Amino acid sequence: MLEVSRRIRLVAQRSTPVLVQGPTGTGKEMVAKALHRLSARSSRPFVALNCAAIPEALLETELFGHTREAFTGAVQGRVGRIEAAQGGTLFLDEIGEMPLQLQAKLLRFVECGELQRVGDNDPVRVDVRIVAATHRSLAKLAAEGTFRADLYYRLAVFLIKTPDLQSHKGDLPLLVQHFLAAMAETSPAKSIKEPAMAKLEGYGWPGNVRELEHVLERAWILAENRPEIGIDEIEFGEEAGAF
Repeated sequence: MLEVSRRIRLVAQRSTPVLVQGPTGTGKEMVAKALHRLSARSSRPFVALNCAAIPEALLETELFGHTREAFTGAVQGRVGRIEAAQGGTLFLDEIGEMPLQLQAKLLRFVECGELQRVGDNDPVRVDVRIVAATHRSLAKLAAEGTFRADLYYRLAVFLIKTPDLQSHKGDLPLLVQHFLAAMAETSPAKSIKEPAMAKLEGYGWPGNVRELEHVLERAWILAENRPEIGIDEIEFGEEAGAF
C-alpha cells in the first residue's frame, strides 16, 4: 500500500491518464478520488461512471450527452458525464466492459479532447483528466481483441495496481482504525477487543477492503451502545443474520 500511495503522489499533479487495476473491492475508486483530491483539479468536479452498470444502448448518451430530439423520447438535450467533469476528473469504472464501438468514440476524445453529442454535428472541446479502473487485465483483453489496443495504451500511461487484502494483511489494524474513526464521526466512538481483532486477522477476505468495511459496519450495529466491539459481533458472509 505504500507503493500505491507513492504512485498516487507522483502522478496526482499531472494530467496523465491513469489506469487503476485490481480485484473487486480493493479500493480503486478511493485511489481515483485521492488522485483528484491531490491534483490542481480538486476544486472542479469528480464525475464517476460505472461502464458495467449502464445498458449498452444508453451508455453512449450517458457518456457523451445528446441533443434535443436526437432520438425518440429525447424531449430535451442532456450534458454527458464527460462534459459534466469539465476542468476536473472523469472516473471510468469497469472500463473493460465498454463495448468496442463506444471504445472508438472514447479513443477520439482521449486523443484530441473533443467529443460529439449524440445528434450533434459540432464538436465540443472538454478538458478533463481520465482515470480508468478495471478488475480485469486490459492487456490480455487487448491481445484477445475484445478491447482496443490503441485505447488501452492511451489509458494505461500510468498504472496503479491495488492489491487484494490477503496480500497486505499487515495493514489490517490501520484499516480497522480508519473505518472505526469514520463511523465515529456520526455516532459515539467504539474500539475493538483483541479477540475480535484476532478473528479479523484469521479471515481470508475474498471481498477485500470493501468486505472489511461492511463487516465492521455490521459489528458496529450489533455492538449497540457498548463502547467495544467483541468477537461475537464479528460475522462473515453467511454467518451474518444466522440464529
